[in-house]
Amino acid sequence: MAALPHVLVAEDNELVSGAMRVLLEATGNRVSTTTTIAAAVALAASDPVDLLLLDLGLADGDGLEVLAQLRARDSLPRVSVALTGRDEPEIVARCRAMGCTEVLLKPVPARELVRMAGEWLRPLPQSKAGGADLPD
Repeated sequence: MAALPHVLVAEDNELVSGAMRVLLEATGNRVSTTTTIAAAVALAASDPVDLLLLDLGLADGDGLEVLAQLRARDSLPRVSVALTGRDEPEIVARCRAMGCTEVLLKPVPARELVRMAGEWLRPLPQSKAGGADLPD
């Protein structure tokens, strides 16, 4: 049996992260939550993350620092999504430059978050011939 996808919610509001945990676990994911940059980096470096939901304002600083530190450790999640209360173009551009697949404006509707997470966590297609891509 395949392992459950690992979702890391890095969010300093524990009510928000708790609600995301309930939603994402109910749809078949393993969910971890953290409130700080340091905890998010330590967790993601020790337990690979498929989807990172990253608040830009964490208790100990700018949430995008999580991505910078994970990149330096070669431990980036498969998909990173920024969560922010501000949608100015320069913020969106900065998130994309750091590798975010998407930038979502909070509050994110629960149904929409579950739908998008399902798309981001869809299994990667298997390569042909045991890993080697061969021409057809």
